[in-house]
Amino acid sequence: MEIKKAPARQADWRLQLAQYLAQVVRLKFQPGAHDCALFAAGAVQAMTGTDLAADWRGSYRSLAAGRRALEVAGFDSHVDLAASIFSEIAPAFAQAGDLAVMPGDAGSDALGIIQGAHVYVLTPSGMALVNRLHIKRAFRI
Repeated sequence: MEIKKAPARQADWRLQLAQYLAQVVRLKFQPGAHDCALFAAGAVQAMTGTDLAADWRGSYRSLAAGRRALEVAGFDSHVDLAASIFSEIAPAFAQAGDLAVMPGDAGSDALGIIQGAHVYVLTPSGMALVNRLHIKRAFRI
């Protein structure tokens, strides 16, 4: 899969991000359709108008298959893929709309979207808010 470059935010990115979050708030976790990587990619698409996950969406049906696809593409994880596209910043300097790397289930990292003092994350039961003090890494959008 082709490595993408970071797109710029649109002028109305805050409104677009709010609308995206309202659309997906009730969606359940589903690998390849609505998992933490695709949740974050959807937020990036809402803010920038560019779908960086078009080649990935629907291409796997389990997290293990998603990890194998990432390995074939040369990435150790979805976080490494994000790091290949976006500039990493100190979590303390991350702002609304930036990507956050959060502790996930079973020792793996998850991607979320920063909003003020919290981070929107996707859990097996749906979207949740987590305190931003748990951010491990952050990427500027």
